[in-house]
Amino acid sequence: MNRQVIYIGIIAVIFSSCINPFAPSFDDSPDPGRDILGDQTTIDGAFTNFKLSYTTQDTLLYGQLLAPDFVFVYTDYDRGIDVSWGRDEDMRATYRMFRNANNIDLIWNEIIMQSGDSLKTMVRRSFNLTISFSADDIVRIGGYANMQFERSDPGNSWRITRWIDESDF
Repeated sequence: MNRQVIYIGIIAVIFSSCINPFAPSFDDSPDPGRDILGDQTTIDGAFTNFKLSYTTQDTLLYGQLLAPDFVFVYTDYDRGIDVSWGRDEDMRATYRMFRNANNIDLIWNEIIMQSGDSLKTMVRRSFNLTISFSADDIVRIGGYANMQFERSDPGNSWRITRWIDESDF
């Protein structure tokens, strides 16, 4: 009987120390989303967050990219004039686009030009944007985004203060 108790004890220890291969491990890292968001203290991180805001249709993330004095400029080719609006109107227009689109895919291509310093930088970058409103209504836009980024301190996040849309739309 003593021998039987020892075997049962050994078997119990063996089974209790086994790892269940079907149970997922716990992610005990402090921020599971840290690898998804870009570090907005870098220009590259700001572009990463811009793309993420479009592809996830997240106006909160998009709004964090825009400075309070943000200005968007585009050319109305039908009227032959440049049109501009501020941050509030841009947020409303972006919200409507996000709400009405089924899928948005933004691809940032090469940086054509970048100049500035640690507080103010101009970037001209090509892009391809596909907005699917339905299976039969897909809009494809390509061109260049000419953006001015600013921040008050080199450790702060970059914010877009001016975006000149040079798309082929």
